[in-house]
Amino acid sequence: MKILIFGASGKTGQHLVSQALEKGNFVTAFVRNPEKINLRDENLEIIQGNVTDYKKVEEAISGQDAILSALGASSPFTFDQSVVDGIANIIKAMESQNVKRLIYMSFIGVKESREAGGFIIKYIAPQILSTEIAGHEAREKMIERSHLLWTIVRPATLTNGKQKGNYKSGEETASSGFPATISRADVGGFMIQVLIENKFIHKKPRIMY
Repeated sequence: MKILIFGASGKTGQHLVSQALEKGNFVTAFVRNPEKINLRDENLEIIQGNVTDYKKVEEAISGQDAILSALGASSPFTFDQSVVDGIANIIKAMESQNVKRLIYMSFIGVKESREAGGFIIKYIAPQILSTEIAGHEAREKMIERSHLLWTIVRPATLTNGKQKGNYKSGEETASSGFPATISRADVGGFMIQVLIENKFIHKKPRIMY
């Protein structure tokens, strides 16, 4: 499968790249700074570009089988319009190039699912991360209005822990503890699994320990 990953140089994006390659896929990593990706593989292509550049986005999407996005704001405390514009470009280019499958990493703290995220995400995150949440909500709405075969993955608070492969996931998954967390490595593995198994079409699964 040919997979294009946006946000590939980020902490979660790098897990997506490595795990997609491990599954035998051909991976294209779309990044602003190629130097941030240290991985080299014969099945990996690195494209330098900005998601606000529609032409570059369209060129990268052409011929792909699926798109994964781990795009996020440069700061969780600032609303990043460029990421919203980037998702709009991705959707437009996918529809133009007839590439249907999109898996987008959001956050369980969006209004629709935050009650399932535990005390901190339910009561504190909306105060501290209001701009990040607003960005995800804006991007989710755009994706839902599209004609794509989308999946919106809503992880709990991300950690840099190891991949366990043992977590809860699904549309009704909820935290039974105080802090709901999940490692970026496990989120990456889940997103690749969702893609390979073609699960959760037009669904918004949550993932947490």
